[in-house]
Amino acid sequence: MQVTPTALPEVLLITPQQHGDARGWFMESWNSARYGAHGLPTDMPQCNISWSAHGVVRGLHYQQPQPQGKLVQVVHGAVFDVAVDIRRGSPDFGRWISAELSADNHRQLWVPPGFAHGFQVLSEQAMFVYHCSALYVAEHDAVIHCQHSKLGINWPLPIAELSAKDAAAPALAEIAPAALPAYPHACDVEHDQARGQHHDQARGQHHDQARGQHHDQARDQHHDHARDQKHRQDDQ
Repeated sequence: MQVTPTALPEVLLITPQQHGDARGWFMESWNSARYGAHGLPTDMPQCNISWSAHGVVRGLHYQQPQPQGKLVQVVHGAVFDVAVDIRRGSPDFGRWISAELSADNHRQLWVPPGFAHGFQVLSEQAMFVYHCSALYVAEHDAVIHCQHSKLGINWPLPIAELSAKDAAAPALAEIAPAALPAYPHACDVEHDQARGQHHDQARGQHHDQARGQHHDQARDQHHDHARDQKHRQDDQ
């Protein structure tokens, strides 16, 4: 199979090898060892199929927490497929790529965890298949509005229909950063900041304890000195 990084390098365009003869053709759409060698997770615990009409847009969907990676392909028709980097702290935050996936070109797109995903149907109908790297969790399901101007996604057709949830979705800029997936480097920075705050608190507590001990020692020494002076005066 051919694996090509896109302009967002973690997003991969995959063309499986097709074996054809007079009877038709055969191809592998998933092989854990083969795909795993290209960095995809080898465990895909859920597979979904959707059927959509011409012009329909589904997305932009993501799951947080427990983000899902999605290996997607079309087995009937054609779609304009989109992945958006929504990882807080990512140098590519808010950037998107697109690819046409169809039953004729057999291409797949790997959309890693931390990216939002959506597509628009170009054909009369399309059957779309998703292999997911994590199970769907309804309470963690989230969506970004597909037509927000700052994203600037150039949907090739007028949008025929959106679900009520997709139509009511917020723009990416309206979502609190803490509610978005984190870029791995950003996770390290946040961890270091938290560790630094903990260190500062511990150092402050240690300083306060040391200052308190010094104050207690000085007070005791002053008290002992005053008592000794009183005793000497009494002896005189």
